Amino acid sequence: MHRYEMGLVETDDELRSCFPIIHQLRPHLRTPDAFVAQVRRQAASGYLLLAAWRRDQPIALAGYRIVENLLYGRFLYVDDLVSSEGARGQGVGGDLIAELREEGRRQACHFLVLDTALSNDLGQRFYFRQGLLARGMHFAQPL
Repeated sequence: MHRYEMGLVETDDELRSCFPIIHQLRPHLRTPDAFVAQVRRQAASGYLLLAAWRRDQPIALAGYRIVENLLYGRFLYVDDLVSSEGARGQGVGGDLIAELREEGRRQACHFLVLDTALSNDLGQRFYFRQGLLARGMHFAQPL
């Protein structure tokens, strides 16, 4: 039995309570209000934020959206996945991935897809343990 519950982050106050965790992954987000504004903009394109909550406090987050393209068809794309330092190594990240898989199935998705930095060795090992396989490289260029 887990000592936490999973649920979508819906209110601005809930989003603000998630800021210390997401800031570990996305340090360019300077303030809780900047984070709330960014999530609200992304929500217009289908972005959702799932949290593992322990005693009304978030301990891990997964930001995702349902998208479609010619490569994967309909798929669940994970934008953000991060656990608080105190929750790492407790299986919460794996539980978030499992919940995302189920959500993808409910939404008739064919794949769960995420990107990670080439330098993120620990993350890559975690993703392999979760059954995710590297299928390519992600390229980007500032505009």
